[in-house]
Amino acid sequence: MQTIRIDAASPDAGKRIDAFICDSCGGELTRSAVQKLCAGGRVLVNSSPVAKSYRLRGDERVVVQIPPPRETAVEPQAIALNIVYEDGDLLVVNKPRGMVVHPAPGNADGTLVNALLHHCGDSLSGIGGVLRPGIVHRIDKDTSGLLIVAKNDRAHQALSSQISAHSFSRRYRAVVYGRVREDSGSIDAPIGRHPVDRKKMCVTQKNGRSAVTHFRVVERYPGFTHLALTLETGRTHQIRVHLAHRGHPVAGDAVYGPKKVIKRLGGQCLHAESIGFVHPASGEWLEFSSPLPEYFTRFLQGL
Repeated sequence: MQTIRIDAASPDAGKRIDAFICDSCGGELTRSAVQKLCAGGRVLVNSSPVAKSYRLRGDERVVVQIPPPRETAVEPQAIALNIVYEDGDLLVVNKPRGMVVHPAPGNADGTLVNALLHHCGDSLSGIGGVLRPGIVHRIDKDTSGLLIVAKNDRAHQALSSQISAHSFSRRYRAVVYGRVREDSGSIDAPIGRHPVDRKKMCVTQKNGRSAVTHFRVVERYPGFTHLALTLETGRTHQIRVHLAHRGHPVAGDAVYGPKKVIKRLGGQCLHAESIGFVHPASGEWLEFSSPLPEYFTRFLQGL
């Protein structure tokens, strides 16, 4: 069973418990999922179960008990993987754009997890549960690039600790709408769940969590700018939300940008270019890079 502990401070007084947990978890739990946990007595405030309508009084300890997922048949599938690095503890995979990381409603198969189960067999960490074996962190379906997969629980815990401590090195490339004036800079703006559309994130002071993205202009084109970006934190949709907040959404991002599709792009132009971390067993610093994919370079050439 996974246990999440959250301290509710005085400014949180008056907030509904379901909304508070949803926002505090950065999108890992939906509001409906939290409400089900409340109904099952799995949400405790100062050690006492509370209903979904409970309003915080401030200075309370909130504990969320998440039961193990039901055994769901996630079938191994012989899907080609672009493996950049592999040893007995982990893999670094170069995920193509359009591939979902793990099974979810609407994407029951054809995911990275299905491919990993075929490649690794039983050699994947179990911390992520039945539906997310080995998955330490994620990138969006329509984002290409590098991510790490843990083969055992020890490696998973060590890598997760590095993510929590913001000691990972993560660099991205993106093409964004408009002309970015500054040659470089940082976006320091908290990110939380959108107050109306719960599937989206937004920059918000209310229930927002600290988020910092650094950027550098690589090249400017008519109507677009090519950026190199570095994550200091790793919030859900962080780069897409921050860039949209600055008035320069990622090209082709239909969620946070213009609804009009760029047909020649066929999706959003965002690539996880490199990742660096301390190996959980050897203690060695490892860093891997992925060249810009064909869809990205073709779009640049068209500009």
